[in-house]
Amino acid sequence: MNPDASLPPDASRPADGPRLPGRPRPSRLRAGATRGALPRHDDRRRSFPQLAPHETPDGRFAASWWGNAWVDALEDTALDPARLARGRAYAQRGHVDAITVTPGRVVAYVHGSRPRPYRAEIRLRTLGDEDWERFLDEATARPEHIAALLDKDVPHALEAVTGLLPAPGDLVPDCTCPDDGYPCEHAAALCYQSARLLDEDPFVLFLMRGRGEQELLAELTRRNAARSAAEGATAAAASPGLPTVPARSVLAAAGGHVLPPLPPPLPAPARPGRPAVFPADPDAPDPLALDLLAGEAAARAHTFLATGHDPVAVLTPWQDAVRLAAAHPGSGLTASTRALYRDLAHALDRTPTDLSRAVAAWRQGGPAGLAVLEEAWDPPAGPFDRARPALLAADLPAFRPWRNRLSTRSLQLRFGRDGLWYGYESDADREDWWPRGTPDTDPVGVITDLLGR
Repeated sequence: MNPDASLPPDASRPADGPRLPGRPRPSRLRAGATRGALPRHDDRRRSFPQLAPHETPDGRFAASWWGNAWVDALEDTALDPARLARGRAYAQRGHVDAITVTPGRVVAYVHGSRPRPYRAEIRLRTLGDEDWERFLDEATARPEHIAALLDKDVPHALEAVTGLLPAPGDLVPDCTCPDDGYPCEHAAALCYQSARLLDEDPFVLFLMRGRGEQELLAELTRRNAARSAAEGATAAAASPGLPTVPARSVLAAAGGHVLPPLPPPLPAPARPGRPAVFPADPDAPDPLALDLLAGEAAARAHTFLATGHDPVAVLTPWQDAVRLAAAHPGSGLTASTRALYRDLAHALDRTPTDLSRAVAAWRQGGPAGLAVLEEAWDPPAGPFDRARPALLAADLPAFRPWRNRLSTRSLQLRFGRDGLWYGYESDADREDWWPRGTPDTDPVGVITDLLGR
């Protein structure tokens, strides 16, 4: 923490920092300004008045999922729970003065056990131009995302695209107090109180990450208008008009005439429709899981409409869970995929490690790869019997056979019912086998790829 705690408050803060209660701000004129002129609005700097004392019955400081994620990012890397508890108490009692938010920085004075408040600060990385481009593209690709933002809601899909919310270790606390805790109670109080600001207005989070509200709204409006115009022009050019049957022909059939033939069925759409955006609700299922399941249902319906076949219908619940997890980006490493793996595994009485291993097998060979992972069987003579001499001839270690498997201390080949060899690796003598590489009819080629030759 900063050693200048003994300095008077005005000496330990920049000239444009938040002012202390009871102290007037010095009168200054910016370059080019004139007395009596209205100050120019700064979209990348917002100050919020001191929040009233606040305590929730359930103990959660924030109400929104993004507000709680903000708090979790600091709590997950805090070194002292006692300091966190004192900081939470300071925030609940309203000891945090006015908060100023600028890109990459949150600043406020916090009253602790001493009469003089300390200047606390939370720093975080701002997003780059490429991150903002991905965010804007995703937001304008779905009108419901824009509607959610205007309603002060953050769809989970937007956070997943750019990583708006900080991960553990992304928030860097600092304070003018002499305490060297990480964080001290004053910085922790500022973090807790900032979560209440995020609850009320998620655009505060966007400002922390580098973009002001008016700037974002203007760009969203521009891109949404351009997208709507382009889609309208494309639809008008591509639509030849729907086939119809004149109403008089149908009515005339009531007098004994034969009904005219129905028009041909409409063609199947080129792609599945987008599912709805599900708002966050503490009493409702996880909105990210609902979005995933709705998207899967739309894709299955589109496939069935176009082909008359549903490939998912023949899968067991475990196979379907593995398929869902394998289709999701990542491998249980991000916060969203960790939650997905945990929930899917719990629903089927498996562990997240079981699911991660099964996902690796599914990505290696689909349903056949999963079967190779989970089933040991006795293959007929032929390719299996010829594999060991071929491996020895390639100057590879001797493999010991067991059923459809050939193993060394850290490498393994499994022969599938589809006639392919599947590679596996493990730490030496651990018997903790994980699928690796690409299946092949040539066992030597599979092992060579694993060894990186």
